[in-house]
Amino acid sequence: MVPGQPCRVCGQVHFSQDHSAFMATMPQDPVDMVDDLVKMGIYKQNQLRAADHVNAHELRKALFLKRVGRGDPQREKLILALCKQAGGLENAFAAAFGPQAGLFFADSVRNSATTRREFMKNMAVGAALVTLASCANGGGPVAEDDADAPVDVSDLEKTDIQVGFIPITCATPIIMSEPLGFYDKYGFNATVVKMPSWGAVRDSAIAGELDAYHMLAPMPIAMTLGLGSDSFGVKLASIENINGQAITIAERHQGNVNGPEDFRGFVIGVPFPYSMHNLLLRYYLATGGLDPDVDVQIRPVPPPDSIAQLIAGDIDAMLMPDPFNQRAVYEGAGFIYMLTKDLWDGHPCCAFAASDDWIDANPNSFRALNKAIIEAAGYAQDPANRPEIAQAISTRAFLNQPVEVVEAVLTGNFDDGQGNTLSVPDRIGFDPYPWQSFAKWISSQLVRWDLQGDGRAAQQITADSYEQVGEEVFLTDLARELAQELGQNPPTETDRQETLAFDTFDPADPEAYVQEQIDQFGV
Repeated sequence: MVPGQPCRVCGQVHFSQDHSAFMATMPQDPVDMVDDLVKMGIYKQNQLRAADHVNAHELRKALFLKRVGRGDPQREKLILALCKQAGGLENAFAAAFGPQAGLFFADSVRNSATTRREFMKNMAVGAALVTLASCANGGGPVAEDDADAPVDVSDLEKTDIQVGFIPITCATPIIMSEPLGFYDKYGFNATVVKMPSWGAVRDSAIAGELDAYHMLAPMPIAMTLGLGSDSFGVKLASIENINGQAITIAERHQGNVNGPEDFRGFVIGVPFPYSMHNLLLRYYLATGGLDPDVDVQIRPVPPPDSIAQLIAGDIDAMLMPDPFNQRAVYEGAGFIYMLTKDLWDGHPCCAFAASDDWIDANPNSFRALNKAIIEAAGYAQDPANRPEIAQAISTRAFLNQPVEVVEAVLTGNFDDGQGNTLSVPDRIGFDPYPWQSFAKWISSQLVRWDLQGDGRAAQQITADSYEQVGEEVFLTDLARELAQELGQNPPTETDRQETLAFDTFDPADPEAYVQEQIDQFGV
């Protein structure tokens, strides 16, 4: 064995000059081989943690794309499209590698009878075949190799961090970054901490108990302005998800609700007063002539409690984050009445945020952490990655939901509880760009609905301050800069007209927009 010499197969430098000679010195048991490769630094710990969540289907896909796609993203995109026409990746894989391929790649994660050792064997075999497939196509660069490129982490002020999250699919970039290695890549020993409610997230942020947070998009504005709490400076660093919510109605009301006017008298759950859920629900109800503060009762409900309250009759409907809308269908507790993308396609929902104090104390760590989240969001935006992500985040440590429920949300292939099987690929999206027009629409609705009842929002958000509030809280320029460093193509504009179901929002004049809403709908 001559380490460091070019490979005879592909011409690149590998472990030795000859794969077969090298492999002859390795343990014969695949699990023992994995242990040796870990000690040698070939397999990283974050890759093994990811293996806990990535099933054999993903190994098949990686092998197939490396072997046939030759590391060309456009070629891989075409291959996936052809696989779909062929009846799925499994059929294409069998055609390319023969009927025995399935023996090497049994669906280990989904098979509850499979032991951890058997899974590790499959992982070892899959990793070895992927490596050889890379040699067979000439050793060209692939996306996975680029993703593992070293990142300079020498200037981080803090590396042991905790990030709070609510167990919903909106938190996907924050959650998946732990098992799939995005935090590790940027030098963090990160732990994601499950929080019970949005009130707990707010209070924990103010107390400085965690380092960064999964927050509802309106929360940093409300907290900075002192709405619902004492004033506390928080920055919205990047958007975690767009769309991804729904209005779900209790099964007992099936067939009785056909428009916003039919919600009169309902008790409706939302996750938090300062949420897109509350603002979008109010927007919708008002179009039916209902006053959300008089004709219905809107009640804060922690998302994990929502289905139990729906079943018990404590609430009649809810505008909640997923996967709880889909879980209500799964449990037969309710039906999906409307996706929020039908109210505003591309609306923001949740965000990655940190306090002004933490950012000031850890500027380099904040930048790197935000970059990890933006990269994770870009990975999650690719539909091809969604089944893998569903496996990673559905476990007990994170969402604690059936994987088929999470996958239905992420892929957009779902039953709505009304007898329909739907395909809505953009049911949820992961575009991290924090448009200033998002901040201005949120601010306009805080003024419109005066959620505290004391006029404080209108006092602080005046015609001259909409711009200032957005620029102070939404870090649009930084998000663009980090996305560009990652090779993404973020917008160069900061504002855009937002098209909603019943009107169009012009960010140049939020005050006029609010008055037009009141004039048109009476509230």
